[in-house]
Amino acid sequence: MRVDFDPAEMPRTDFYRLLTATVVPRPIAWVSTVTAEGTPNLAPHSFFTIAAVAPPVVQFTSVGRKDSLRNVEATGEFVVNLAPEGLAAQVNDTGTDFPHGVSEFEAAGVAAEASLRVAPPRVAGSPVALECVLHSTVRIGDSTVVFGRVVHAAVSEEVLVDGHAEIGRLRPLSRLGKDEWGTLGEIRELSRIRHTDWQGPSSPGA
Repeated sequence: MRVDFDPAEMPRTDFYRLLTATVVPRPIAWVSTVTAEGTPNLAPHSFFTIAAVAPPVVQFTSVGRKDSLRNVEATGEFVVNLAPEGLAAQVNDTGTDFPHGVSEFEAAGVAAEASLRVAPPRVAGSPVALECVLHSTVRIGDSTVVFGRVVHAAVSEEVLVDGHAEIGRLRPLSRLGKDEWGTLGEIRELSRIRHTDWQGPSSPGA
């Protein structure tokens, strides 16, 4: 038995809550930008993923016209910082709707460091920073998808094992529904099966 929901017959906020409670977990792009005048900005965006590999492009969505979007449009640059479990309170603090022109780095006490290829600073305590230049934006309804070409990646050596970013050391945060946040739980390894090795469907729960 299922319950049916029709977005055309529901208030926007109610269907938004349904989407964000069911499309889970969502990785967090902790996006740093600067205003045209050079003031740093930092905000978490949980509509985030990889868009392309060659060239390397990541994307995040601004629901409404938030400062991150305005700054990217004005300067053409941003940094995606991984949001680690140890900085959960600061990640949440930077989601506060501070007035335009206020630096969330300063307001939330987040340490910054200079980026290598772009003007926006990186989060010093983040284990991974993807420095991006604007590729394009796409407006969809009340939201804007921002595509950024990654021009540099800075990864803490503390999370690398044989050159690979180890998930148990990254400890990434994720967003769930309501005010819920996810941390790293059980990790399972399942190799993709080649057709030549196919033995038939796996048993449920295997």
